[in-house]
Amino acid sequence: MVTQLNASVALTRAALLVTIAGGGLVLEYTDAPATESTEEAFATPTPATGLLTTAEGQASDMVAVMLSIVPGLGHIYKGYRMIGLLLIFFGTPMAVALVLLIATGTAGFGFFLLPIYWIAVMVHVWAIPDRVVTAPEDEGEQY
Repeated sequence: MVTQLNASVALTRAALLVTIAGGGLVLEYTDAPATESTEEAFATPTPATGLLTTAEGQASDMVAVMLSIVPGLGHIYKGYRMIGLLLIFFGTPMAVALVLLIATGTAGFGFFLLPIYWIAVMVHVWAIPDRVVTAPEDEGEQY
């Protein structure tokens, strides 16, 4: 049994819209964004945007890495409070518990896993973008 499909192609203002109809099912595909973006280029730090302000205006990656000696403090410093608190109160105790469990079965070699976790947290806090922003007047010269 062969079902016949009706296909129509229409060029809209934003992008190509393809409509395929057959058997009571209509599928529309477009690569255009659903709505126009109303975000500003530099969002202001408000609780609604999730951006935070610090004393210097922008979080330093190296300070965040150094604070990650205690996993989670660097995330809190860069504005990721929930991730930081989860790392402090759940992630690190769970990692220590798993390392202790693995260390008992591997004659202590499992303790080498804890520095891997620690370094992974430091790399993550270095790589994530800041959620703190500088005010446009504090950015300095733009070339």
